[in-house]
Amino acid sequence: MTTSRDSSTDIQARVVDAIGRRVPLAIAGGGTKLFLGREVQGEPLALCDHRGVIDYHPEELVLTARAGTPLSELEILLAEHNQMFAFEPPHFGAAATLGGTIAANLSGPRRACAGAARDFVLGVRLVNGRGEILRFGGEVMKNVAGYDLSRLVTGAMGTLGVILDVSLKVLPRPRETITLAQSLAPRAAIENLCRWAATPMPISASCIEGEQLYVRLSGTPSALAEARATLGGDVLEDADAFWLDVREQRRPFFAGETSLWRISVPSAASLDLPGEQLIEWGGALRWLKSNAPAETIRAAAAEHGGHAMLFRSPVRSLEPYHPLPAPLLQLHKRIKAAMDPHGIFNRGRMYAEF
Repeated sequence: MTTSRDSSTDIQARVVDAIGRRVPLAIAGGGTKLFLGREVQGEPLALCDHRGVIDYHPEELVLTARAGTPLSELEILLAEHNQMFAFEPPHFGAAATLGGTIAANLSGPRRACAGAARDFVLGVRLVNGRGEILRFGGEVMKNVAGYDLSRLVTGAMGTLGVILDVSLKVLPRPRETITLAQSLAPRAAIENLCRWAATPMPISASCIEGEQLYVRLSGTPSALAEARATLGGDVLEDADAFWLDVREQRRPFFAGETSLWRISVPSAASLDLPGEQLIEWGGALRWLKSNAPAETIRAAAAEHGGHAMLFRSPVRSLEPYHPLPAPLLQLHKRIKAAMDPHGIFNRGRMYAEF
């Protein structure tokens, strides 16, 4: 474990100085998520030295740590107590931090059955655009002390404030886990996953890669044995490495320079788009490698009530996120103005307007 250090006062002073000079700040932790969204201009505000566990109650399933704490160190600590981050966050690099994970609201293969990162955030402490240190939420799941701004900050890509500390709910690791693999066409695989989702089967992840369906089961030995008999397929050897490669986008599918789209749609949606797809979350998450026009891809997603984000591309896009309807865009602007009235935090990271 690295040395614990509270740099809250230093960070606040940097923000107050930037406000006084009207200079934008580019917030950075481990730098592993810089490829997401639009390119940010501004003076770098590094958080990697603001690190350390503040509080951890294994018996209460609550962990509070500073934003710059390496994600890998927290996962080691949780594993020592047979616990985990249930949303299985991607790292995309050894320097990944807790703050970057929460700012991006990133979730891995377990998200469909466990919930997103946002669902496990109990509270945050942050510096707002007035230079004030504020605390939202707490260390309990039920908090009625006002608006739940801690979850609003989750996924805001650092545009609403500098996250200092995060309190998260953690969960026990499952008693047993196996992964079943079988050959199946993508459409049939999605139909099966939708049907299985309506049952109490202990599915903790799914992946459709080419003509192959992978289903992970987590729970008690008896529950796994019963589910295995129903699902069929062969037990996958070295399954932990497989799911790690899916989470970190190290599977062969993710290689190459073709633009990678992250498409969120209802599980049963049929997306007829040019390119290759890798499908997760029971059909709700589609990774698409395609050079098709952005308008074509987004129109297909919107037709099913979903949205599409340009996740990676050889040339950085000026519009990586799905365009917002005018009323929702105005709401975003009002929230930004309330939290960051001078527009100094990660200016333009998500949309050009703020």
